[in-house]
Amino acid sequence: MKRVVPGLFLCWVLASTAALAQDEGVSYGRGQGWSLLAGDTVGQGQNVLSAQLGWPGLSLGLLHGATSRFDLGGKFTFNYGQEGIVELVRPGLKFQAWVRLMLARTPQATLALVFQPGPLFYFHDGGTDVGLALPVSLVAGIPVGSAIMLNLALDVPFHVYFGTGGGPVFPLLVGGGLEYFIDRSLEVNFNVRMGPSIFPDSGTRGRNDAYFTLEALMGVGWRF
Repeated sequence: MKRVVPGLFLCWVLASTAALAQDEGVSYGRGQGWSLLAGDTVGQGQNVLSAQLGWPGLSLGLLHGATSRFDLGGKFTFNYGQEGIVELVRPGLKFQAWVRLMLARTPQATLALVFQPGPLFYFHDGGTDVGLALPVSLVAGIPVGSAIMLNLALDVPFHVYFGTGGGPVFPLLVGGGLEYFIDRSLEVNFNVRMGPSIFPDSGTRGRNDAYFTLEALMGVGWRF
């Protein structure tokens, strides 16, 4: 029995290694094998320039495929709606890193974790709100045919403001979108997310406040 257990464990390790190696070379037979917004990465050694416009603003980004499962890049955002809260029409800037990690992949779907930390600044009559964005997203991608990639996502774009009157904000957004691949290097996309942004009790309001939050963006991605 003592020999059987290590033997079974070794077989399991070898089988897992072989499956992982096979997975690295998986081709969907659908989609284009890469994605900007869904569960797939952009591809090892590949780069993607992106731009999106809508509510709450405009963003420009660059992603590099560090490995077949890991993307690293950066994003600049100019917003005219403060973190998507529809009641707060204020200009602002964000400078974020952009990290994407593919967690799982099958011929039918992929799952990825996205993290985009960075400073944020919003300007209003009372001064400037300075804070830090620490948003995390869990995104599933579903290829449809050879030209369309659907995505479903749960976003927690957590952020915190510093100074007097500041504090943490806990948004919880759900939604989806799609990417349409014009060819193997160019895609157009649309994403929508919505849900509440919760401002915990600061000790002065005496209660939690929640505001409806919306993100509706369309854009383009070019892989080179």
